[in-house]
Amino acid sequence: MGTTTLQIKHIRCEYRDNPIGIGSRKPRFGWQLASDAPGTLQTAYRIQAAESPEALEDGPYVWDTGRLESDQSVLVEYEGNELQAARRYWYRVRAWDNYGGDSGWGDAQFWEMGLLAPEDWEAAWITPDPSAIAPESEEAFLLRREFEVGPAPKRAILFATSLGIYELELNGRRVGDWQYTPGWTSYRRRLQAQAYDVTAQLTSGGPNSIGATLANGWYSGDLGWGGARNHYGAVRALLLQLRIEYADGSVETVVSDANWRASAGPVRMAEIYHGETYDARLEQEGWSRPGFEDAAWSPVATIDHPKSILVMQENEPARVTEQLKPLALLATPGGETVLDMGQNMVGRLHMRLNLPAGTELTFTHAEVLDQEGNLYIANLRKAKQQVRYTCKGGEEEYESRFSFQGFRYVKIEGWPTGVPLDAERFTGHVVHTDMAPAGSFECSHPLLNKLQSNIVWGQRGNFLDVPTDCPQRDERLGWTGDAQVFVRTAAFNYGVAPFFAKWLRDLKADQRADGGVPFVVPHILDDKSFSSAAWGDAAVICPWTVYQCYGDKRVLEEQYESMRGWIDYIRAQGDNELLWNTGFHFGDWLGLDAKEGSYVGATPTDLIATCFYAYSTRLFAKAAEVLGREEDVRTYGALYERIVEAFLREFITPGGRLAAHTQTGHVLPLMFELVDGPVRERLARTLASYVEEQKHHLTTGFVGTPYLCHVLTDNGYHELAVKLVQQEEYPSWLYSVNQGATTIWEHWDGLKPDGSFWSEDMNSFNHYAYGAVGDWLYRAVAGLDMVESEPGYKRLLFRPRPDSGLEYAMAAYESAYGTIRSEWRLQPDGTVQYEFEIPANATAVVLLRGATSQSAVVNGGTLSQDGAQLPGVQRFTEENGALRLELGSGRYRVKAGLGSAASHAAVSAS
Repeated sequence: MGTTTLQIKHIRCEYRDNPIGIGSRKPRFGWQLASDAPGTLQTAYRIQAAESPEALEDGPYVWDTGRLESDQSVLVEYEGNELQAARRYWYRVRAWDNYGGDSGWGDAQFWEMGLLAPEDWEAAWITPDPSAIAPESEEAFLLRREFEVGPAPKRAILFATSLGIYELELNGRRVGDWQYTPGWTSYRRRLQAQAYDVTAQLTSGGPNSIGATLANGWYSGDLGWGGARNHYGAVRALLLQLRIEYADGSVETVVSDANWRASAGPVRMAEIYHGETYDARLEQEGWSRPGFEDAAWSPVATIDHPKSILVMQENEPARVTEQLKPLALLATPGGETVLDMGQNMVGRLHMRLNLPAGTELTFTHAEVLDQEGNLYIANLRKAKQQVRYTCKGGEEEYESRFSFQGFRYVKIEGWPTGVPLDAERFTGHVVHTDMAPAGSFECSHPLLNKLQSNIVWGQRGNFLDVPTDCPQRDERLGWTGDAQVFVRTAAFNYGVAPFFAKWLRDLKADQRADGGVPFVVPHILDDKSFSSAAWGDAAVICPWTVYQCYGDKRVLEEQYESMRGWIDYIRAQGDNELLWNTGFHFGDWLGLDAKEGSYVGATPTDLIATCFYAYSTRLFAKAAEVLGREEDVRTYGALYERIVEAFLREFITPGGRLAAHTQTGHVLPLMFELVDGPVRERLARTLASYVEEQKHHLTTGFVGTPYLCHVLTDNGYHELAVKLVQQEEYPSWLYSVNQGATTIWEHWDGLKPDGSFWSEDMNSFNHYAYGAVGDWLYRAVAGLDMVESEPGYKRLLFRPRPDSGLEYAMAAYESAYGTIRSEWRLQPDGTVQYEFEIPANATAVVLLRGATSQSAVVNGGTLSQDGAQLPGVQRFTEENGALRLELGSGRYRVKAGLGSAASHAAVSAS
């Protein structure tokens, strides 16, 4: 079959298309294969890289792998000549397959290096002269500089970062579409810089002008509780370097230095929590264009600030990703004028106005309406979430640029009497880290489809540069516990590898020398806010999950010492290195079995802590095995076994009963495989009885909820898991859906049936943690999973569950290899039709409960003894009441019997 069509497609560098500003000296490359032959596998590849597209044809090359016999097509690490800062490189890829197919060279792609070392930065940190503009003034200030450009610049790359949030303009036009740059990192140790291709914005052979606006942002603004400010510093500053390359090879550099000028601007106040105050009458027309008269502007001062902390942009930037029009314009019982966006979103309101000059408008953002139907803002605590705008008159447009709001409803105040208010003049701009959409799930249950939508919107609202706990109140912090319980679900819905890699580097930067991990990352709380079980375990669980979902060994390599540090920290606690029974823990946070007045569930915290200690130790030993650290495999593998033995002695009675009578207490040892045999069966049976005693309701909190359904399904109680997820009465996932939720709530009863609220203190209506149930929908119900030993969806595991009380379910995922899909649909004749899609260079194991080789029909054909008659079917067997198929790449339609409930339970328990 050497004539089959093999094509290279979707060639990427560091998860991106033609990226600029790469900070890694060893970038990695990946590609997908397209073939019309079933069971296609890559057998070899070749990569060539050069400093121009022309050199790709004849050399010289900075890297040429030659033909390498390998099936690797994901994250292939650069091994060529040393890469130079601010240099563009071109590359191309070729592949061969197991049919003798040759893709030929794929289209040439490029990547461009950023500034790689402190000495690459010629620019100086600049800030307005403090004698003219006070460093701690509330307004965002403007910086500008004019410069000359020679004829016909070939390429111009602008590098920039700031202490604060910056936005750039070049010759009167905004530079790029990135929001809230430079993002939020552990600023004392790590500060991202961005790179922009501005070649098309330059004026050749004449004057040019660049301008910057600087606001407080996370750097010096109000952050955390108690009105604390200036967590990282009080002086905002800009660092900027424009590199202009000409056709003759000469390079000209424009930098931030003492020649710049500064002024106050129309942004009178900008705060992450509180919003923005803007006076359009103070706009200075043309301030970022050449020829602007800036004699009245102030000089700037240069400041000393380390450049050694600078790193190039690591994750995708935040962008406006969607625009929403208001669903309705409401007149509330309290006489308020309120826009209803129809969706709890994060971002800002864009407005087109035509009102008299001096008109002062106030826009107050909120998530919900109260019992009477008026705007409800008590759950925002001290966050104001207000935008105040003063009109300049005539047609004008505005949206806040240095603050973001979490909202569905917007109250408008100050609208002139007698002037019609047209809702069409307003648009919601949704902002979050621009992660590539990856997964989708749908089924025959409309409320479950809405739940999936809420999970996705919750992720979008809280993945704004860091995985925040909520986007509306005076918090918006990177809680580690929330991140680790949701990371697997997050990695299905979106491509989050760069997002988590960046955040985990901040975790490592903020980790203490003794291995303790902060409650929130970046860390801005007090010195006591460290090292709770299940929260600090993000140091291990998140990198392992990223490795599992993307096959990314580098995240394990980078976080390896951080992972070890956390394990060693736990080991050093108390007087028993095998049990963790000391210190503060959040426990099963917000568990419904908590005592009155407590947020901590009833499950003993030492049980939770020891379970996570065992789990993280086991994962670290696995990471050591992946990286070939044999001594650590032995050391921490043995430690794990001893922890499990200690756990069994401490928490399991001689009769096999757990010394805790809670759902979460039983979930964790089952999920983390700390028990087996009769003890496992007893704990699973007891857990099932606890759920049944609650009339198919859960009592779990943050720690137990993500695993509850997985544990029930995996231990033969899938029917109970289905009843839990499809439960509509409080407490349940679908209760909030029926209450009109468009995102995931922090509390099961954040809004009660009578319209009253759970609490004012801690009641976010956009809080993704309980959305972790999505992972069960995708992997257990639709059946889309992977074999752990071949991560990154290299070898798929399809285990669909048509006994899920649904007519059909489907999950699809855009992996590094291509599209993966698992779908099943019940048929009128009592059979099930399954559909599976497997991309080239991947394989799959399919387990069909209740099916047999005699009755199954695959792509219209029956299974033969050797499978040779059916293209792509490599082998098949029957085991534990299921038909096992091993498939190569391709699309498959399988019709098989549903089987009995007993056969499904047998496979679940196996």
